[in-house]
Amino acid sequence: MSLSKEQVHHIARLARIAVSDDDVEQFAGQLSSLLDHFSTLSAVDTEGVEPTAHPLPLGNVMRADEPAPSLPLEEVLANAPEHEDGYLRVRAVLE
Repeated sequence: MSLSKEQVHHIARLARIAVSDDDVEQFAGQLSSLLDHFSTLSAVDTEGVEPTAHPLPLGNVMRADEPAPSLPLEEVLANAPEHEDGYLRVRAVLE
């Protein structure tokens, strides 16, 4: 499949990139070659193959969200740069 200069300019506009006339010639050849590689995929027999989003079954890899005891307040506050009356002290965000 051979792309025209107009098609390359259209693709460049869609991608929001500026291309010079020299670039258009180069990209036309490269994009045409790329599309030729994709056209070979249409020759593959996919009869009876179910469409999938991923070739392997996926599952949640996160651990179960189960309640657990938290750190004691003294231990948490020991790691804080500043604390006051049992709370973490931070800079004011809004004044």
